[in-house]
Amino acid sequence: MEYGSIEREIYVEATPEVVYEVVSRPEHLREWWPDEAELEPVPGGTGVITFGDASTPEAKAVPLTVVEADPPRRFSFRWVYDEGVTASASNSLLVTFDLVPSGAGTLLHFTEAGFREKGWEAAVLEEQYLDHVSGWDHFLPRLVSYVSRLVSAS
Repeated sequence: MEYGSIEREIYVEATPEVVYEVVSRPEHLREWWPDEAELEPVPGGTGVITFGDASTPEAKAVPLTVVEADPPRRFSFRWVYDEGVTASASNSLLVTFDLVPSGAGTLLHFTEAGFREKGWEAAVLEEQYLDHVSGWDHFLPRLVSYVSRLVSAS
Protein backbone atom coordinates (compact mmCIF):
# COMPACT_ATOMS: atom_id res chain seq x y z
CA MET A 1 0.00 0.00 0.00
CA GLU A 2 1.21 3.50 -0.85
CA TYR A 3 1.09 5.82 2.16
CA GLY A 4 1.73 9.04 0.24
CA SER A 5 -1.50 10.98 0.44
CA ILE A 6 -5.20 10.77 1.29
CA GLU A 7 -7.68 12.10 -1.25
CA ARG A 8 -11.44 12.43 -0.99
CA GLU A 9 -14.01 14.14 -3.17
CA ILE A 10 -17.40 15.02 -1.74
CA TYR A 11 -20.35 17.05 -2.92
CA VAL A 12 -21.64 19.70 -0.52
CA GLU A 13 -25.03 21.29 -1.01
CA ALA A 14 -23.89 24.87 -0.47
CA THR A 15 -22.00 27.53 -2.41
CA PRO A 16 -18.19 27.55 -2.41
CA GLU A 17 -18.37 30.74 -0.31
CA VAL A 18 -20.24 28.91 2.47
CA VAL A 19 -18.04 25.81 2.27
CA TYR A 20 -14.90 27.97 2.36
CA GLU A 21 -16.04 29.57 5.62
CA VAL A 22 -16.76 26.12 7.11
CA VAL A 23 -13.27 24.78 6.30
CA SER A 24 -11.37 27.93 7.31
CA ARG A 25 -13.06 29.68 10.24
CA PRO A 26 -12.50 28.47 13.83
CA GLU A 27 -16.15 28.90 14.84
CA HIS A 28 -17.18 26.54 12.03
CA LEU A 29 -14.24 24.10 12.30
CA ARG A 30 -15.14 23.25 15.89
CA GLU A 31 -18.62 22.21 14.76
CA TRP A 32 -17.37 19.33 12.60
CA TRP A 33 -13.69 18.63 13.28
CA PRO A 34 -11.71 19.51 16.43
CA ASP A 35 -13.25 20.26 19.80
CA GLU A 36 -11.45 23.62 19.86
CA ALA A 37 -9.85 25.70 17.13
CA GLU A 38 -7.91 28.94 17.26
CA LEU A 39 -6.35 30.19 14.07
CA GLU A 40 -5.97 33.20 11.86
CA PRO A 41 -7.20 31.98 8.42
CA VAL A 42 -4.68 33.99 6.38
CA PRO A 43 -1.46 32.80 4.69
CA GLY A 44 1.21 32.44 7.38
CA GLY A 45 -1.40 32.53 10.13
CA THR A 46 -0.82 30.07 12.94
CA GLY A 47 -3.09 28.43 15.43
CA VAL A 48 -3.91 25.37 17.46
CA ILE A 49 -6.64 22.78 17.19
CA THR A 50 -7.50 20.63 20.16
CA PHE A 51 -9.11 17.21 20.21
CA GLY A 52 -10.79 16.38 23.52
CA ASP A 53 -11.51 18.52 26.56
CA ALA A 54 -8.65 21.04 26.79
CA SER A 55 -8.86 20.99 30.59
CA THR A 56 -7.86 17.31 30.75
CA PRO A 57 -4.45 15.66 30.24
CA GLU A 58 -5.95 13.44 27.50
CA ALA A 59 -6.58 16.45 25.24
CA LYS A 60 -4.36 16.63 22.20
CA ALA A 61 -3.40 20.14 21.03
CA VAL A 62 -1.94 20.31 17.53
CA PRO A 63 -0.32 23.42 16.03
CA LEU A 64 -1.10 24.40 12.46
CA THR A 65 0.06 27.00 9.96
CA VAL A 66 -2.11 28.34 7.13
CA VAL A 67 -0.37 27.97 3.76
CA GLU A 68 -2.98 29.23 1.33
CA ALA A 69 -6.22 31.18 1.83
CA ASP A 70 -7.86 31.92 -1.52
CA PRO A 71 -11.59 32.38 -0.91
CA PRO A 72 -13.74 30.74 -2.13
CA ARG A 73 -11.45 28.37 -4.05
CA ARG A 74 -8.74 26.94 -1.81
CA PHE A 75 -7.75 26.70 1.83
CA SER A 76 -4.68 24.76 2.95
CA PHE A 77 -2.65 24.37 6.10
CA ARG A 78 0.26 22.40 7.52
CA TRP A 79 -0.10 20.42 10.73
CA VAL A 80 1.40 17.46 12.60
CA TYR A 81 4.72 19.15 13.28
CA ASP A 82 6.62 19.65 16.50
CA GLU A 83 5.68 22.66 18.58
CA GLY A 84 8.22 25.46 18.36
CA VAL A 85 9.39 24.69 14.81
CA THR A 86 8.34 26.30 11.56
CA ALA A 87 6.14 24.00 9.48
CA SER A 88 7.78 22.87 6.23
CA ALA A 89 7.36 20.20 3.55
CA SER A 90 9.80 17.93 5.40
CA ASN A 91 8.29 18.11 8.90
CA SER A 92 4.52 18.40 8.51
CA LEU A 93 1.44 17.22 6.67
CA LEU A 94 -0.33 19.48 4.15
CA VAL A 95 -4.14 19.54 4.12
CA THR A 96 -5.81 21.18 1.12
CA PHE A 97 -9.48 21.89 0.48
CA ASP A 98 -10.11 22.76 -3.19
CA LEU A 99 -13.65 24.02 -3.84
CA VAL A 100 -15.25 23.88 -7.28
CA PRO A 101 -18.78 25.15 -8.04
CA SER A 102 -20.98 22.26 -9.15
CA GLY A 103 -24.64 22.94 -9.92
CA ALA A 104 -26.18 24.58 -6.86
CA GLY A 105 -23.42 23.21 -4.62
CA THR A 106 -19.71 22.62 -4.31
CA LEU A 107 -17.41 19.76 -5.19
CA LEU A 108 -14.87 19.63 -2.36
CA HIS A 109 -11.59 17.95 -3.23
CA PHE A 110 -9.70 17.10 -0.06
CA THR A 111 -6.04 16.09 0.03
CA GLU A 112 -3.68 15.36 2.91
CA ALA A 113 -0.10 14.82 1.78
CA GLY A 114 3.41 14.61 3.18
CA PHE A 115 3.32 11.30 5.05
CA ARG A 116 6.46 9.94 3.36
CA GLU A 117 8.30 13.26 3.68
CA LYS A 118 7.98 13.14 7.48
CA GLY A 119 10.68 10.45 7.53
CA TRP A 120 8.77 8.14 9.85
CA GLU A 121 9.91 4.52 10.10
CA ALA A 122 7.65 2.14 8.15
CA ALA A 123 5.51 1.01 11.10
CA VAL A 124 4.91 4.58 12.29
CA LEU A 125 4.16 5.74 8.74
CA GLU A 126 1.55 3.01 8.30
CA GLU A 127 0.00 3.68 11.71
CA GLN A 128 -0.19 7.44 11.17
CA TYR A 129 -1.54 7.10 7.63
CA LEU A 130 -4.27 4.64 8.67
CA ASP A 131 -5.15 6.80 11.68
CA HIS A 132 -5.59 9.84 9.42
CA VAL A 133 -7.63 7.86 6.86
CA SER A 134 -9.95 6.76 9.67
CA GLY A 135 -10.11 10.30 11.06
CA TRP A 136 -10.97 11.99 7.77
CA ASP A 137 -13.48 9.25 6.91
CA HIS A 138 -15.19 10.17 10.19
CA PHE A 139 -14.89 13.97 10.03
CA LEU A 140 -15.54 14.81 6.35
CA PRO A 141 -19.13 13.46 6.45
CA ARG A 142 -19.64 15.60 9.58
CA LEU A 143 -18.60 18.63 7.50
CA VAL A 144 -21.36 17.80 4.97
CA SER A 145 -23.95 17.37 7.75
CA TYR A 146 -22.89 20.60 9.45
CA VAL A 147 -23.12 22.59 6.21
CA SER A 148 -26.59 21.14 5.62
CA ARG A 149 -27.73 22.27 9.09
CA LEU A 150 -26.09 25.67 8.62
CA VAL A 151 -27.74 26.29 5.24
CA SER A 152 -31.18 25.12 6.38
CA ALA A 153 -31.00 27.39 9.45
CA SER A 154 -30.33 30.52 7.39
